[in-house]
Amino acid sequence: MIKMDEFMKAAYKEAQQGLQEGGIPIGSVLVHGCEIISQGRNQRIQKESSILHAEMDALENAGRKNVDFYKECIIYTTLSPCVMCSGAILLYGIPEVVIGENKSFMGAEDFLRSQGVKVKVIQSPRCIEMMSNFIEKNYELWNEDIGL
Repeated sequence: MIKMDEFMKAAYKEAQQGLQEGGIPIGSVLVHGCEIISQGRNQRIQKESSILHAEMDALENAGRKNVDFYKECIIYTTLSPCVMCSGAILLYGIPEVVIGENKSFMGAEDFLRSQGVKVKVIQSPRCIEMMSNFIEKNYELWNEDIGL
């Protein structure tokens, strides 16, 4: 549990950094064994990207890895992953996802589970508060990010 807290804390710090940069506060880390391999944050605003969600950024920052490597990883994300990010998780065979919260947005968790991915939702109060505050203040931007 201590390591899980550390990993989610790192994802949360990525989300905070994204918010400070004027972006959408969602963060993610990719963990192999007990080590953070890469970190990422939603950078759609900062980089004018249509696809750079936090999970995608963390995978990109990991660099080119063997598929067997990903099968030994866990991805942590502050918010439930969307269909695009869930597809990337499945593509690389990442077997486990730890989610900070899904109250602000329910992503493709059922789809991940149906494909054999272990999904754990923490419902972190600080993740919930950060996203709730952001959505309240930036409703149009948030709707753009989730494709509404």
